[in-house]
Amino acid sequence: MDQHVILEGQDEVRSRAFQQALLKDLAALESLCDTGMLEEGVSRVGAEQEMFLVDRSLCPAPIGPELLAGIKDPRLTTEIGRFNLEANLSPRLFKGRCLQEMEDEAHELIGLVRQGAESFDADVLLAGILPTARQSDLTSNNLTPKARYYELERMMRRMRGDNYHLLIRGLDELQFTHDSVMLEACCTSFQVHFQAAASRFVRLYNAAQLVAAPVLAAAANSPVLMHHRLWHETRIAVFQHSVDERSSSRVARSHPQRVSFGERWVEQSAIEIFREDIARFRVIMTNEVGEDSLQALERGAIPQLAALRLHNSTVWRWNRVCYGILDGRPHLRIEIRFLPAGPTVLDEVANAAFLFGLLASVDQEYGPVNKKFLFEDVKYNFLAAARHGLGAQFIWSGEARLPAGTLILEHLLPLARAGLKSAEIAVEDIDRYLGTIEERVRRDQTGSQWAFRSLAALGREGTRDTQHRRLTEAMLANQKTEQPVHSWELPQAGTGTKAEQTVQDIMSTDLFTVLPNTTVQMVASVMDWRYVRHVPVEDEEGRFCGLVSHRDLLHVLAGCRSGQCSMAAPVREIMNASPATASPDTPLAEAIERMRDSRSDSLSVVSGGRLVGIVTSQDVLAVLARMLHRGVLGEQGRSETKTPGSHGDPTPRPTTAA
Repeated sequence: MDQHVILEGQDEVRSRAFQQALLKDLAALESLCDTGMLEEGVSRVGAEQEMFLVDRSLCPAPIGPELLAGIKDPRLTTEIGRFNLEANLSPRLFKGRCLQEMEDEAHELIGLVRQGAESFDADVLLAGILPTARQSDLTSNNLTPKARYYELERMMRRMRGDNYHLLIRGLDELQFTHDSVMLEACCTSFQVHFQAAASRFVRLYNAAQLVAAPVLAAAANSPVLMHHRLWHETRIAVFQHSVDERSSSRVARSHPQRVSFGERWVEQSAIEIFREDIARFRVIMTNEVGEDSLQALERGAIPQLAALRLHNSTVWRWNRVCYGILDGRPHLRIEIRFLPAGPTVLDEVANAAFLFGLLASVDQEYGPVNKKFLFEDVKYNFLAAARHGLGAQFIWSGEARLPAGTLILEHLLPLARAGLKSAEIAVEDIDRYLGTIEERVRRDQTGSQWAFRSLAALGREGTRDTQHRRLTEAMLANQKTEQPVHSWELPQAGTGTKAEQTVQDIMSTDLFTVLPNTTVQMVASVMDWRYVRHVPVEDEEGRFCGLVSHRDLLHVLAGCRSGQCSMAAPVREIMNASPATASPDTPLAEAIERMRDSRSDSLSVVSGGRLVGIVTSQDVLAVLARMLHRGVLGEQGRSETKTPGSHGDPTPRPTTAA
């Protein structure tokens, strides 16, 4: 669990005191390593289960702090977004039924959150990235009100000196600019911990780096972001950008990111990693300097190393070394951060079992992996797994590139099985969890592949928002069956029950917009070329200014016939500067009423002063037709529903570009 007790703001005196404490903590840790005071001969595992809170329409539900106040379980805590929560599972000895116990505790805690969420008309969803999340959800308004998150937001803004610019190319291309660290909140994970004896740390840590790629390829569950189909594990790209505090000059110098895979093998001890992170990354949070860790050692006490742990919590390596104290004994553990949340708890624990089994056996199979594998190849494999999932080709042990599935099925699963057996894990659990991985790979269906195929099965029914809401609905329904993702059926078009409830479900988002000084003739040409009847007007900063409709152009053309033609005039002179508007969350029935009351055949959908879509009478007709076809509307609804703008406007041409 990241530390939350920090001091807001920084001054020079406090910063210097914290730096001194940080160096003393590092010296104390080095002494603990050298004198054999770190726990040896014991292997433990643990996990952190992150989750999304979703409302009735399956969009983010910013209720986390309020929900926690009613549950009062110390294992549950906040995350950066008000619509995220984290459950900290108990550490367990790595043997016997530890994996089954981990799964049972995760179900227990998710059940507690789900039960508490019912009073908020909300639910819990496990996903690497929430398919329904929008940029408007990722603002500081949804930042969890805790000092740690406020300070993180403040320092990232200060150090970057600029907005976040994100560009990810997958099946689609997503490019946007964002002004908040809240981008991190659209990602959740199932982070697992593996306690490592100090004497074996280097070998275990390097082994974790080696096997990260194949484990990630089999576990991928984050394929979409803001309605764009991107990488199989898009979290990897998003998280690296979300807390990237580098200024443009530091980027130009290729300064490492705070979220990274690393740059080289570890050679001597965990101290190498801590030194690198202290040297490379500035202190962005401080706490009260309490004990002197070196003095604590001198009097025989176990130091807390509070400064080192706080700084370490602000450097997010995908495999992060952590210092902790359990039952009075200090230890080191590897925190594996690259695994996504979901698709089910069973799938998550299966991913953990695969990873743990490999950590227990890779060293025996290969010896020191840094002597046999090039670090550059291992890092390449990790990025390939994030981009392509089971479709990745890996460079393995100097051989020709191996397909991910072949490497996993023919080599790594038997190796993981041997590792779990050597740890005396219950045979039935080995069969259950590694069998889940095997079936997932044989059927070629990870969570990401299921999502990609589901979107294809939904075809072009409705808008992108509708399709991703249907995807999320099917995901939640399948999760509640507790059946692993390789057995999930694809959702069928026309079978959703919650898909068309708000404006965002039916609005068109692929819009052609113009600037206020664009000529009327240019606007008329765009309408003609693209078969659209409404063209929004935005200023240079992207703020919504108004709307030009085909009726506005008819008035201009009427003036041309009377000799007062203004086709060369700027569109600001004819646009409607106050068109009827709605927010993305406006209920569909209310939107229809607004269109009827304003005698308008469209609604401009605006969020935060920015245009996010348009709803027209043709969009409303299309959705009502689908509802009638599925029998959602009864006879009373058929007779009473009135579609705004439908009278006197029978033209069948589309009103917006899809």
